[in-house]
Amino acid sequence: MQRFALFCLAFSVVAPAVAAPGWSAFRAPTAHTSESVGGYARGCLLGGVALPERGPGFETIRRFRHRFFGHPQLARYLSDFGRRLAERGLPAALIGDLSQPRGGPMPSGHRSHQIGLDVDVWFTKPMGDLRTDEAFASLVDERHEKIDHAVFRPTHVEMLRLAVEDPSVARVFVGWVIKRELCKTVKGDRRWLGKIRPWWGHTRHFHVRLACPEGSPECRDQAPPPVGDGCGEESWFSRAEAAKRKKAPKKGHHAPPPSPPLPARCAALLQADAAAK
Repeated sequence: MQRFALFCLAFSVVAPAVAAPGWSAFRAPTAHTSESVGGYARGCLLGGVALPERGPGFETIRRFRHRFFGHPQLARYLSDFGRRLAERGLPAALIGDLSQPRGGPMPSGHRSHQIGLDVDVWFTKPMGDLRTDEAFASLVDERHEKIDHAVFRPTHVEMLRLAVEDPSVARVFVGWVIKRELCKTVKGDRRWLGKIRPWWGHTRHFHVRLACPEGSPECRDQAPPPVGDGCGEESWFSRAEAAKRKKAPKKGHHAPPPSPPLPARCAALLQADAAAK
């Protein structure tokens, strides 16, 4: 059952979303007091703010996707993250998708990123068409399921450590091979590894998720990661383990649960927009 729950959660991280008409058409945030409403994969953002195009230690890219909005807590986090990178002489963070102006489901690319508390940070500079993820080098040799040491650098480890140090961070998703490499190589204090969560994909970027901020009573947090460094279960995502599970006797068919409706206050945003047209 725990593994089935993991499978279902996958859709909240990487699967394309079927967006309700209207969310991607909003060009500006609401005038509300800032608030994240609902869950990371089923909600909206009130009173969001636009992340500046660049600042000390960070730069936003692919702004043509119009997904550079977030809760003020996320904007503050990224500003502080960039500052700490700059202070240590590390490369500037390349910031990808946050949320749409009013959050909500996206037409492509993400199931989560709906309440202004998720952000993607690219590991490398783009080398091609910014409209495709393949413009960014992968830290993983996907064919052999191992780290590509021609791309992977110690600065990536330091960047991830700095990303999770902020107490507002709930978890950071990375490819499972990256998590395995961290488990094998990080010495000394390893407690920060507990918030580095292995997942499918996420070999070209990492995904930071903040906990629900104060002043957002309708925001729904995830359960915190287990205590410890989180090492030992990342191989569950490998092809070999997937093949074993496929061959194992089935214990009954479990269909993914249906998506819950949007919170009422989020649905009201769409209704108000439709009424105004």
